[in-house]
Amino acid sequence: MERFEAVVFDLDGTLLNTLEDLTDSVNVALRAYHCQEKSIEQVRTYVGNGIRKLIERCLEGGEDHPDFEAIFTAFKEHYKDNCQNKTRPYDGVIELLRTLKAQGKKLAIVSNKADFAVKELNDYYFAEFDMVAIGESENVARKPAPDTVYQALKELDVTKDKAVYIGDSDVDVQTAKNAGLTCISVLWGFRDRALLEQNGAKHFANNCAEVLDLIDRL
Repeated sequence: MERFEAVVFDLDGTLLNTLEDLTDSVNVALRAYHCQEKSIEQVRTYVGNGIRKLIERCLEGGEDHPDFEAIFTAFKEHYKDNCQNKTRPYDGVIELLRTLKAQGKKLAIVSNKADFAVKELNDYYFAEFDMVAIGESENVARKPAPDTVYQALKELDVTKDKAVYIGDSDVDVQTAKNAGLTCISVLWGFRDRALLEQNGAKHFANNCAEVLDLIDRL
């Protein structure tokens, strides 16, 4: 019997390269309030803890910035309508998901991205895979809390010992640990191996073929 019945994925930096669309929406919002725009490499270091934290990190003074709420709202409004402009699945991701689906694996996405965007992107890019998709909302604590993972496993009807978690960040490593899941860290995303190792990552994949191999071996 195979060890894992379900595979739980992070979204940004794992399944989808969303960085350009996020950066564009950040800069539209910042520009509207005469704030300094951010480079794509700066935004890369700011993502991972939800969109509110992303905007906080973009502003001098964070949430204490006088226009924080207005800028946050402007970002959300722009991103809602522009989250598919430049976003694309990473190389091999679609084939990976098709292989896992053919093997009978149940699939889920858990993300700190706003729930509306997670569901929209799932429907747009991954409709064929019947994936559970859960994002940040008022009702569920965001990662690294295990709540989104537990909700996904409940919807999949799979126990945590039968699921593996796949992500690209230190937040994902901690999320998997908090949820009690084995974690595979991918190296094509928003964080480098050294940072992941500092945060306790143990299993690494350079590409989607290595993800499949690890799922079979762990």
